[in-house]
Amino acid sequence: MSNTEQTYISGRCPTFLVGEILGRFERRGYKIVALKMTHPSKEHVENHYADLKDKPFFAGLTSFMSSGPVVAIVFEGKDVVKQGRAMLGATNPLASASGTIRGDFGIDMGRNICHGSDSVESAKKEIALWFPEGITQYRLPLMPTFTSKWEGCCTS
Repeated sequence: MSNTEQTYISGRCPTFLVGEILGRFERRGYKIVALKMTHPSKEHVENHYADLKDKPFFAGLTSFMSSGPVVAIVFEGKDVVKQGRAMLGATNPLASASGTIRGDFGIDMGRNICHGSDSVESAKKEIALWFPEGITQYRLPLMPTFTSKWEGCCTS
């Protein structure tokens, strides 16, 4: 794919939401190139959120994120970093619009369902941290279209 980028999305969320999150991204045309469920160590999470280490919520955030399984995902597609952030919604779920993942499912700032890379550079670092084994490269088969078959069928 040309003009594509990758983003890292993760969730420390109820497992029933994983399919919802995957589905929303796939319906937008983004391709899953890496996916795993892992129980990260506190050190791993602290490394991920190192830019927030001086924030008062850092200890609570890293404790929560290392307290259970995390679903780590890499999506690929055009403008996926920016669009992924828009699909997640505002960091504070109470300020997130309905129709966004956080707006629909988040209830608390400290447990806002998902993390999404904020830049292409951050995505590269986060992908390397969470997927040191690398990601899968593949081409999606062309989706069949019915437009040519039905073209002009309903016009007079």
